[in-house]
Amino acid sequence: MRLPMPSAAASAAVAVTAAVAAAALAVLPAPALAAETPAASSFTIADPRIKESSGLAASRIHPGVYWTHNDSDDGPYIYAVDSASGKTVARVTLTGIGKPRDVEAISLGPDGQLYVGDIGDNRNGTWDHVWIYRFPEPKQLGDVTVEAAQFTVKYADGARNAEALMVHPVTGRVYIASKDENKGGLYEGPAELTAGGTNVFRRVAAVPWVTDGAFSPDGTRLTLRGYFTARTYPWKDGLPVGEGERVDAPWQGQAESVTYTPDGSTLMFGAEGEGSRVIAVPVAGAGASASASPQPGAPAGAAPASQPTGSFGKGALVLAGGLILVLGAKRLLRRRRP
Repeated sequence: MRLPMPSAAASAAVAVTAAVAAAALAVLPAPALAAETPAASSFTIADPRIKESSGLAASRIHPGVYWTHNDSDDGPYIYAVDSASGKTVARVTLTGIGKPRDVEAISLGPDGQLYVGDIGDNRNGTWDHVWIYRFPEPKQLGDVTVEAAQFTVKYADGARNAEALMVHPVTGRVYIASKDENKGGLYEGPAELTAGGTNVFRRVAAVPWVTDGAFSPDGTRLTLRGYFTARTYPWKDGLPVGEGERVDAPWQGQAESVTYTPDGSTLMFGAEGEGSRVIAVPVAGAGASASASPQPGAPAGAAPASQPTGSFGKGALVLAGGLILVLGAKRLLRRRRP
């Protein structure tokens, strides 16, 4: 049976409906693009020169790259390790500083500079001062020599052994956590470090046995780890709040380091030893909070990028108009049937 040809009016209605549907698809929000930063995953440090990896800092300009260093007796060297291969992609030699004594931590500040904590004390808290070195994160990866600033540090309540140095990603203030089984403390540095004198760090909170620490990228949380456990504390008004929440840190023996990935979704835990493993542990609830937060630079109160109100509203109106036209076309075709 041959179907009757639709009338000109029906054909026009169908054509308009198709056009409206195409327009609706055009204004509907596109799926979010995949982040340029590769998904965080565990990796093994392959460089045989890195036998005592004692600190970790995630690069912000080189996706998937982590800065690390040896403990003592290595020299003024900082290594960049590519997490995709575990291979060293840069070694930075620091000049303008004295001979490193016991380098224990590294952290990246909001100023784009790497802060290296020569803060360990193998004499169990008898050094009358320790040092912090600072240099800009290299924009190009490769072996390079850079001049670093050197800052002398003392504690207001006397010498301390420490292995954790954290730079707040918003204020830029430097914090050190002392390593003591019974009376560990979190120490706050001055608002700005000075290379011309002594920087006095003052105790602001009690902390457990700590071998490293890291702030979340938004500065709202502080994670501290020891040999056996790790805890994450809310950070408010320059202080950790409460007893913190236990983190499922991996057992790593000589557990020495921790850092957040740049998107804050994962904690990376490292340890000493040749061929040591850096283990990725997802942050609980990080995905939901990340998708609900405005994009950097968005005005206060702006809708999240995953829910663009303007595009959604236009799309809804166009779809409603398209539905009306489709129903009208169907009614017209029914009337034309014999």
